[in-house]
Amino acid sequence: MSTAKPRAWQPRTTRARATRPRPPAKQTAQIPDAVVSHYARLLDDSGVLPLIDAELGPRPGPPGLPIAAVLTCLLLSINHTGKATLIEAWRIAAFCLTAAARHRLGLPDINPEDIHQVLASSRRFYRAFDRLTTVLDPARHDRRARLPQHQAAALAAAWEDDDPAHSHKRELLQDIATALVLTPVRWAKGRGYLRHFRGDVGIDTTAAPVFARPPRARRSTGELLASTEITAGWHHSAGNGPPEYGYSATLTVAARTRPALGSFPQLALGLVLDTPHKRIGANAITTLKPLAALGLPAAFAVADRAYTDQAADHFARPARELGYKLALDYKVDQRGVQGSAHGALLIDGSLACPLMPDRLAQATTGLDDAAIRAPSQELTALITAREPYLLRLKQSANADGAIRFQCPAAGTSPSVTCPRFDHLHQRGPAGLPRST
Repeated sequence: MSTAKPRAWQPRTTRARATRPRPPAKQTAQIPDAVVSHYARLLDDSGVLPLIDAELGPRPGPPGLPIAAVLTCLLLSINHTGKATLIEAWRIAAFCLTAAARHRLGLPDINPEDIHQVLASSRRFYRAFDRLTTVLDPARHDRRARLPQHQAAALAAAWEDDDPAHSHKRELLQDIATALVLTPVRWAKGRGYLRHFRGDVGIDTTAAPVFARPPRARRSTGELLASTEITAGWHHSAGNGPPEYGYSATLTVAARTRPALGSFPQLALGLVLDTPHKRIGANAITTLKPLAALGLPAAFAVADRAYTDQAADHFARPARELGYKLALDYKVDQRGVQGSAHGALLIDGSLACPLMPDRLAQATTGLDDAAIRAPSQELTALITAREPYLLRLKQSANADGAIRFQCPAAGTSPSVTCPRFDHLHQRGPAGLPRST
């Protein structure tokens, strides 16, 4: 009889013992006052508190806990636990702050040994956050219960309709998110950390999963029940992984697309949370618009195929009006010559002289992703040889959003020699690449 252990019985290693859950220590670790002050100052400098106070207005009854204290503890929770949950934020507020920090935030002292005081503290904390969500939610309802799908759909419509009150709350929520994201960016710029930033940004939409379960049918009646997150949906990524239920987070990040003159922090410059696969282009533009007010330059905006497939009026044109040049990823059947505009060829997203040699214009036609992302020396040389034939920017977007381009053979410093242009303008040929 074999004495070998079953395969499921793995030996207990030192690493396994080290990662085993341990009971919490009796003495709760306290957060330094300097860290609390940092996040409280971030909240003050962001300017979101006056926006929230104006929305709350005068309310009857006791004032309750300060909204600023609740939001500060949520920021501390994200920093220390990686979770933006109310339970973790309340634990920090109740057990992890010094007396000086609690006094600064306006939190009353409690006796941790008194279960009644602890329970009352928890309820006050939750009620304070409930005051905030009550005035900011366009479709306020009980988010702890699953609603029938038709009722949830009617409430979810408030997040997309044209009702002025609903639009105001949606815009206010986005203003709050933008202010919180851009405050560290303003600090970094003021301290000179972004002096080497040239304006290149990366834009991507990633999944933001939620704890709530997706919609399902009631077992007894077959009635379709909505998720407690009525505006969530299935986020499908470009890879082969399974979809995730939650929201789509559109992020714009400071990026490097060419050799940098110096280092700089690659900070998040914008964030929009939305239902998956809705307003993809518009959300990206929402993250780009506030950057000009900060005095940040605009250069290349690098995005994946989710933005390549957007209608021009939703993403490409607004991005160019803001001063960005687009670096997009194309599918196999989209590479090479893509069309024409006012006589100019559109080649891999750039306008070019219609007399560009066909070998150069068709250099990327039919190539797969591997050939594009790791180009050979021959392909690199062909793509580089296109540059003299590309139309040059003559005038940035005007008030109507129109952008003017110039023929590469025109101007005081032409990049190609064009017989047609020279004949029309009575100009002699120069020693430059010749259009055919």
